[in-house]
Amino acid sequence: MRPGLFRGLRHAGVMLVAAFAATSLHAARPEPPFTIDPYPSTYQPLPRTDTLIVDVTILDGAGGRMDQGEILLRDGRIAAVGRGLSRDNVTVVQGEGRWVTPGIIDVHSHNGTYVLPLTSLDRKASDVSETSDPNVADTWIEHAVNPQDPAFAVALRSGVTTIQVLPGSTPLFAGRSVIVKPMPATNVRAMKFPGAVQGLKMSCGENAKSYFGDKDEAPNSRQGEIAIIREAFLRAQEYRDEWREYSRGKSKKPPQRDLKLDTLAAVLDGAIPVHMHCYRASDMTVMMGIAQEFGFKIAAFHHATEAYKIAAQLKQAGTCVAVWSDWWGFKMELQDSIRENAAMADAAGVCTMMHSDSPVVGQRLQIEAAKAAGAGRRGGLNLPPERVIAWVTSTPARLLRLGDRIGTIAAGFNADLVVWSGDPFSIYTKAERVFIDGAQVYDSAAPARSPESDFGLGRPEMGGRQ
Repeated sequence: MRPGLFRGLRHAGVMLVAAFAATSLHAARPEPPFTIDPYPSTYQPLPRTDTLIVDVTILDGAGGRMDQGEILLRDGRIAAVGRGLSRDNVTVVQGEGRWVTPGIIDVHSHNGTYVLPLTSLDRKASDVSETSDPNVADTWIEHAVNPQDPAFAVALRSGVTTIQVLPGSTPLFAGRSVIVKPMPATNVRAMKFPGAVQGLKMSCGENAKSYFGDKDEAPNSRQGEIAIIREAFLRAQEYRDEWREYSRGKSKKPPQRDLKLDTLAAVLDGAIPVHMHCYRASDMTVMMGIAQEFGFKIAAFHHATEAYKIAAQLKQAGTCVAVWSDWWGFKMELQDSIRENAAMADAAGVCTMMHSDSPVVGQRLQIEAAKAAGAGRRGGLNLPPERVIAWVTSTPARLLRLGDRIGTIAAGFNADLVVWSGDPFSIYTKAERVFIDGAQVYDSAAPARSPESDFGLGRPEMGGRQ
């Protein structure tokens, strides 16, 4: 063998070994811990049987309507939608002209943390917000959720099958959300939606500056709020870069863990969506500017009572709005709220949905949609039922990054359905049957078998059993 060839082979071998060692070193380095969940879901669906629902009006959540339709549920999923489906080896539910929709999705709830009836002690020290600092991005609301809150059972009986529980809106960075199924449980992990992502609740406007300003703490102004938010994201950028350097093997020592910065770095990476409490158009535009500065997107403005003023900007940013139908006047930020808000935002191409923010409204989200649509129709907008139902089904499903699993009645989707006694947008209509993952979890004809918390037992005004 020629000496030059030998030296070349030896050099190549050394380089190969070095490359292998570097690759092995890199592979051994952990990914940044921003979205690690030490508390994974333990949810298990209730016992279920394959079911065929026949002779119903179907609003599929995706803009479609089928009269005298049929829906086949197998192994917890929707197997087929159509007419003349096979009835072999299934339990047949006779719809007799009733309406069926996807399960209702509430993207903004405080169930389990801000419990009604509210005692004076709860009002002073509820678990809805950690208020020790304007930045509590290290907190997770799931650590406060009480599954025994009767609001979960009442929501379920009202056709709600998925709920995002958010922290309150006093801090600027209020912490991480949790997405749950309103099922009977003794711990929140048994309710957590498997594989669902957390969100970050943020706030802008009056709440933080009023609360902390009254204590002679920062922030006490809107500009003070923005300064704190920008400073936090600047530090999060540095923290994310430190973890990237370590993960790529460019630094030997991992960064010191910071739970607040874990959350904010995950936002910058797009792994955790931002749900922003905001009312005024001016505040929303400022916050969209912050998002642009730091390279992330605000998934949705919640409340957004002036969304109609900036619909074009919201559409361009790809930011949704989660709104009420007609809440007005309980704080100065709502003075320009109008009933047509949702309809106008939807007509302008903004992804629009209803939210509760209250266990009372959380029982009636389809009625919230009906009221908002009614205002829009009086304003000249064409809003048929098959479009309006998306405000409480498929649109919130996409916001929660679950749009390929829930919110639509189509083959392959989770079998989360509601059989209504009539038109779901009528105040006289009630949920008669509710299915989650193909299991019938509520039947109005058999209330003794429906979920109930201890608090509700013996209380007929809450639907409790005697």
